[in-house]
Order: sequence, then structure tokens, then C-alpha cells
Amino acid sequence: MSNTLFSPLALGQIQLGHRVVMAPLTRLRADRDGDIPNALMRDYYAQRASAGGLIISEATTVSATGRGYLGAPGLYTDAQRYAWQEIVTAVHARGAHMIAQLWHVGRTAHSSLLAGAAPVTASVVPYEGVAFTSEGWVPASPGRALETTEIAAVIEEYVGAAKRAQQAGFDGVEIHAANGYLIDQFLQDGSNRRTDRYGGPIENRARLLIEIVDAVRAVWGDGRVGVRLTPSSHFNGMSNSDPESDFRYIAGALSGKGLAYLHVVEPRVVGSEDVAEDIRSVAARDLRAHFDGPVIAAGGFNGDEAQLEIGHGHIDAVAFGRSFIANPDLPSRIRDGQPLNPYDRNTFYGGDSRGYTDYPAWQGV
Repeated sequence: MSNTLFSPLALGQIQLGHRVVMAPLTRLRADRDGDIPNALMRDYYAQRASAGGLIISEATTVSATGRGYLGAPGLYTDAQRYAWQEIVTAVHARGAHMIAQLWHVGRTAHSSLLAGAAPVTASVVPYEGVAFTSEGWVPASPGRALETTEIAAVIEEYVGAAKRAQQAGFDGVEIHAANGYLIDQFLQDGSNRRTDRYGGPIENRARLLIEIVDAVRAVWGDGRVGVRLTPSSHFNGMSNSDPESDFRYIAGALSGKGLAYLHVVEPRVVGSEDVAEDIRSVAARDLRAHFDGPVIAAGGFNGDEAQLEIGHGHIDAVAFGRSFIANPDLPSRIRDGQPLNPYDRNTFYGGDSRGYTDYPAWQGV
């Protein structure tokens, strides 16, 4: 019998009751003084927790020098860790699991968020991007290439955040290697022109990701660490001369690492925008053949599409984003065939409870 969207699933050591995953969603509601999660965020996540479900947190910065969006939470201070602990406790109280997504934005930053310092990246190449500051969305500041000798300290920032996530009670962590942020800037040859051991062939460009995975797994052990990739995305100025071969290599290199899952964003979505219709899980299917664990796909799926892909065995679970924003009870709505609330893009980033915790659960008619 084929699996369904509501079949149990083991993601490494994490036992799920169903396969409707809440995707990591940047919402920029944390306290701006200290990047500290707050009670509003606690209510938001608790609303979306379901028995046996999995929530992947919004992108959470691993260091003060990895910031790029004012209002994004961090996991680099104890105050942040204590605040996340309250959120995780609320999610667990509703029977759900929660994973922390660990994030360094790299070049997608503004110096005003970095105490005047320049953003760091793999290589300095022409790039037009934006950061979210106290002045709103502004062009990112010119970056600088990380020195080879600085990379070990960046890896330690991920380790520190992984330890705080563990202390906060999270069920695991996801390494954000997607969407044109720091790790992705190393992975892809459009942004990585280095000539040291972190540049050139894909074996070198993938080195930072693999070293971070190994260091974080040393904290968490087997079956508690996931990785998110965007093999087909041009978001944040990304490009690659041979994404098919490169990301097959990356998926293979991540095999044998005892990961909980590989999380793949499909090519039909860039950032929060749809770019094409009726594109199936090509990227996830392809990488599945090279990765030895469960695969989560994300990318504008509806319930029927998710069921089709899981039923065919192409993927193991589906991460829903925008529909989870507007529907705190999304799993039960999909299961019972109930209509979905429409989402409001104007409230995606920053603000208050509007478009955040005020979406109603299904009450029928």
C-alpha cells in the first residue's frame, strides 16, 4: 500500500504522525532590540502546531554578523535561547515537533545591521540585492570575501546556534543552504570564484556545507539534522553553470551523514513568488536518487498535488508555506477537504498580529 499525506513518517529520530510540514517562513516579528522571539511569535507557532506534525522555524540567524533582516530572530544569545524555549514548549504542548532553521545571510545584508561592518560572502561579484533595515528595504551593502582563515569561526557560529537550539528543546535543526544565502553563495559558481580549497570544482564549493553538517551533527547526533537546498532558484542573484550535476553531487555527499532529511525547494517557486504552473517535483525526484534519507519537497503544492507525489513515492513529505500562513489548522483542512483562507502578501513581512495570528481556524458554515 502506498503512503499518503497522512501516513506516519520517521524523519531520522523524529516520528511524525502525518506529512504536512510547516515550511520555514520569514515573518520579521521578533523584537528588533536583540533579535529576540516574543509572545506574538509563540502564539503564531502554537496555532499552527498539530498532533504529530512538524514545524520548521523561520530562518534564525547564527550570529550578529549573519543578520540581514531586521525583525528576524536569532540563536546566538542566551536571551534568544530562553525565548525560543517558550515557543518550543508551546508547540510541544500541542503534540507537534519543532526544528530550528539555522541561517547566515552572507552578502544579503546591510552594514547598518552589522555594526558598520561589510557583509561577508564567498567572492565579491556583481550583485543587486536588498536587506530589511530600520529604513525598510534597502540595497545590500558591498560585501567582502571571507578569508580562508575566517571560515572556521563561521562554522563555530553554527555550532553555537545548534547547541542553543538543543538547550531550547528543539527536536532538531535544519541547515539553511538555500535561497542565495551564505552557504548557497559558496555552493554555486555564479557567486563563488574562490581559488582556495572552498572554490573551483563542486567538491570544493560544497566543502563549507559539509563541514557545517559534520560540526552540527557532532552536537545533535544522527537523525536530528536536516539540510535545505534550492537547486533551481535564481533568487538573491544566484546562478550556476551546471546545477544538475552539482546538486546531484551535493545530495550524494550528504548521504551517509546520518541526516534526518533533505529539504528541496522546487523550481516553480522563487522566494515567495510562483514562477510557473504545473511543474512537478523534478528537482526532488532527481536528488532523491542520490540521497539516502527522506526527502521533503516545498514549492506551492496543494493537498492533491502533495498526495500525488507522496503516493507515487517521489517524495516523503511536503512543506507548505503560504497556505500555512493563512490557515493555522492546515493539516485538518487538507485532510477533511475544507476550503482555505486566502493569504495577504501585504502582511508577510513585519507588522503586528494582522495577517499573522488573526487568521481563523475552520468553523464550518
